[in-house]
Amino acid sequence: MSENLNRENPFFVAYNTPHDTVPFDRIRLEDYEPAFMEGIRRDNEEIDKIINNPDTPTFENTIAFNDHSMGEHYYDLLDRVSNVFSCLMSAETNDDMEALAQKMSPILTKHANDVCLNVKLFERVKYVHDHPNRELNAEEKMLLDKSYDGFVRSGALLDEEGKKKLRKITEESSMLALQFSQNLLKETKAFELHITDEAQLDGLPDTARDAARQTAKEKGVEGWIFTLDYPSYSPFMTYSTQRELRKKMYMARNTECIHDNSENNLEICKRLINLRRQLAQLLGYDTYADYVLKHRMASNVENVYKLLDDLIAAYKPTAIKEVEEIEAMARKMEGEDFVVEPWDFGFYSHKLQMEKYNFDAEMLRPYFQLDKVIEGVFGLAHRLYGITFKENKEIPVYHPDVKAFEVFDEDGSFLAVFYADFHPRKGKQGGAWMTEFKGQWIDDKGVNSRPHVSVVMNFTKPTAEKPALLTLGEVETFLHEFGHSLHGMFANTKYATLSGTNVWWDFVELPSQFMENYATEKEFLRTFAFHYQTGEPLPDELITRIHQSRNYMAAYGCLRQVSFGLLDMAYYTKKEEFTDDIISFEKKAWADAMVTPQLPDTCMTVQFSHIMAGGYSAGYYSYKWAEVLDADAFSVFKKSGIFDKTTATRWRREVLSKGGTEHPMVLYKRFRGGEPTIDALLERDGIKK
Repeated sequence: MSENLNRENPFFVAYNTPHDTVPFDRIRLEDYEPAFMEGIRRDNEEIDKIINNPDTPTFENTIAFNDHSMGEHYYDLLDRVSNVFSCLMSAETNDDMEALAQKMSPILTKHANDVCLNVKLFERVKYVHDHPNRELNAEEKMLLDKSYDGFVRSGALLDEEGKKKLRKITEESSMLALQFSQNLLKETKAFELHITDEAQLDGLPDTARDAARQTAKEKGVEGWIFTLDYPSYSPFMTYSTQRELRKKMYMARNTECIHDNSENNLEICKRLINLRRQLAQLLGYDTYADYVLKHRMASNVENVYKLLDDLIAAYKPTAIKEVEEIEAMARKMEGEDFVVEPWDFGFYSHKLQMEKYNFDAEMLRPYFQLDKVIEGVFGLAHRLYGITFKENKEIPVYHPDVKAFEVFDEDGSFLAVFYADFHPRKGKQGGAWMTEFKGQWIDDKGVNSRPHVSVVMNFTKPTAEKPALLTLGEVETFLHEFGHSLHGMFANTKYATLSGTNVWWDFVELPSQFMENYATEKEFLRTFAFHYQTGEPLPDELITRIHQSRNYMAAYGCLRQVSFGLLDMAYYTKKEEFTDDIISFEKKAWADAMVTPQLPDTCMTVQFSHIMAGGYSAGYYSYKWAEVLDADAFSVFKKSGIFDKTTATRWRREVLSKGGTEHPMVLYKRFRGGEPTIDALLERDGIKK
C-alpha cells in the first residue's frame, strides 16, 4: 500500500529514459485516467492563456502558440498519454484497457469539441486568418489555413443548436468506432481451428505446421491450432488440400461480426454511416464524401470515380481472363463439373502459379529470415539516405517482441527512435500500421525535437525449430510500413501539426507504397536474401521466377482494391438516411469491380476497419491514387539507378521531410518536375507494354 501511495505517475514527471522515450516498464493501467484528466486541465489552462491575452491576436500569440512549437508548455501531457494509450489499444490491449477506453472516449471527445467550439478561441484564430500581422512563409500560411479550416470543419460557424447536434454526433461516433474495433478483435481472436489428426494437415508446408503446433503448445493443447491471424490463415487457404476445412476457415473470417451475438457490427456500421452523413450535412455539405474530399488531392467525388472507373476499364478484361484460367485449372484437376468457390480460389490460384512459373512464396521463405530482412531494410535506408540503426536495449518497450532502435543521420546526429513490433498475439489487432509515440517539431529556441515512430505488423512467428521466416508479401509489408516510418523520421518542419505523416490522406500512402517497389529488385535482394541454414544467396533462377510471376493476378488484385474503394464511396456519397441491409447493399456497391461470384451470407463491411474506425472513411481510394504516384516516382529512380543518392536526396528533401507544409502536388512536382501519369502503373502491372 505504501508503495502505491508514494509512487509518482510516470506521465507527470520527467521520463529520464534514453531520448525521453516512453517508460513502458513503469506505466500501469491506473496511470492513464489521472494523466488524461490532468492533460485536459492543462490544455484548458493553456487555452485560457490564449483567449485572455489582452494583446491583438497575431500568428505568434494565437496560431503558433496553439502548436507544440512553442516549447515546454502544458500541451504536451495530453498528447503524450493519448499517443501511448491509443497505440497500446491496437498493439497490446486487454479487457481492462478496453473498459477504460469506453469510459474515456466521451470525455476526450467532449474536450475536443470544447476546444473546437470555443467561441473566443475561434474569434482570435479568425482574426489572424483575416488580418495576418505580417507576411507569412509557406509553412506558416499552411498552419494558419489548417488551423482556421480545422475550426470551421469542426463546427465553429454553427449556431448553438447546431453545436449541440455536432457534440452528440461526434460523441456517439467515437464510441461506436471504438465498439466496432473491440468487437472485431474479439471475434478474430475467438476462432480456432484445432486439428488433432495429422492427415488433415495435408498440403501444408512445414512452416505452417510448425507455427500451428507452436500455437497449440502455447495454449496448452495437443495437435495444431490455426487462427484468423493472417500468418496462420493465408497459408492454410493457399496450401491445404482439405476443402471442408478451407471452407470453415473462410466462412469464419468472412462472417465475423454478423453473428447474432454481442460482437455484431451490422447496426453499428449503419449508424456510423448515418452519423457521418449528418455531420457533413450539418456543416453544409451534401454528403460525407464531399466533406472529406475538400481536403484531398482528388478534390471531389467525380475525380475519385474517374480514377476507379479508369482502373476498372483498364484492368477488368485481364482480371476476367485471370479468373477463367484459375477455373480451368480447377476443372483440369477436379473434373469438368467442379465449381470454384471462394475458399477454393487461393488454392487453385497457387496451383496455376506453380504450373505457369514453378514458383510459390514458400520457395523464398528460407531466404527471408526476419533478422536478415531487418538488416536489408535498414541497409537500404543507409544506401539511399546514409542513415544508420542501432538497437538500444535500454529503451523500454511494451512487449518482449518489440525492438527499439536509435536512428542516426549521415552526419552522425541523432535522427529518431524507431520501434518495431513484428508478431501476432492475443491483445493485438490484425494487419500492419505505423504510428508515433512522439512527433517532430522545432521549438521557439530552434531545438529540433526528434520523433519516436513505431511500426506494428503480424508476421510469421519463430518456432522452437526455426527462426521467423517471412514470405515475399511480408517483406513488402515491412517495406510499406517502413516507408511510413521514414516519412515520420525524416520530418523536419517547425510545426508539429504539419510534421511527418500529417498530410492529406491520398498522399500519405505514397512514401510507403514507394518502398514496396524495392522488394523484387535483384540488387536489393542480393543484400540480405541468404538461406537461413546454408548462407547461400537467393539463386538467380528464383529471382527470375519472381520477376516472371510478378504480375500474376495483378489485374485481379487491382480490382479487389477498387472494389473496396467503390464500397467506401457508396456508403459515404449517400444523401439520404441509410436504411438498406448492409450485406445486400455491399454486394451491389462493388459489383462493377467483381469478377467472381459473391456469397450472400458473407460481409466485408463489418470488419472493414479502415472505413469504419480507421480514418479512411470516403478515402479508401487513396491506396490506388497513391499507387499511381508511387509507380511514377519509382520510374524516376529506375532511370537514374534505384540506389542513386542524388535522386534519393531530392526525394527526401522535397517529399519525405516536408510533411504537410505545402500542397502535396506542389511537393510532388518539385521532385518529379511535372504531374504524374497512370502510364508507369499500367506498365508495372503488365497492362500496358
